[in-house]
Amino acid sequence: MTKAVLLLSGGIDSPVAGYLMQQKGIEIIALHLSNEPFTDNGPEIKSRRLAEHLKFKKFIVINVSHIFGNIAKKCRHEYYFVLIKRAMLRIAEDLARKEGCEFIITGECLAQVSSQTLKNLEVISEASSIEILRPLLTFDKNEIISIARKINTYELSSGPEVCDVLGPKHPATKTTLDVIEKEELKLV
Repeated sequence: MTKAVLLLSGGIDSPVAGYLMQQKGIEIIALHLSNEPFTDNGPEIKSRRLAEHLKFKKFIVINVSHIFGNIAKKCRHEYYFVLIKRAMLRIAEDLARKEGCEFIITGECLAQVSSQTLKNLEVISEASSIEILRPLLTFDKNEIISIARKINTYELSSGPEVCDVLGPKHPATKTTLDVIEKEELKLV
């Protein structure tokens, strides 16, 4: 069976993305990247409940607060979301290789804001040599919410979004690989 690592945040989008790919016959290993102590453990609890509800094969938690904190502290703040998404993909890729997965799945879609523009997604994707599946890429938020309600994940996902706790108010919507790679050198 084909396996993939799903970046599972605990929000509305990522469980829907995982569900849709699971319906295509892909075995899902859910990876939640915890940002404690910058957040509480609410996102992890929601993610675990979502993974159990959707009967994903595995649920794995890795704390990334030191990585995200370092990015927020050392890099230009407007690039924060692109930089953390690249870090997330690298972590997911490492796990995918260990678990024998062929893909990484995200809940990203163009209807969202911040890092989820075509140009930024291109730069983010360069961080992984494993193919990234984005089943929600062209969905609008109402379509995603409709599916979440149908599969009974909407209520489980409800609550405050905390993924932007360290992020900027005005994130860059159009980055280049060259600029982002220079920012990443600040982290070495």
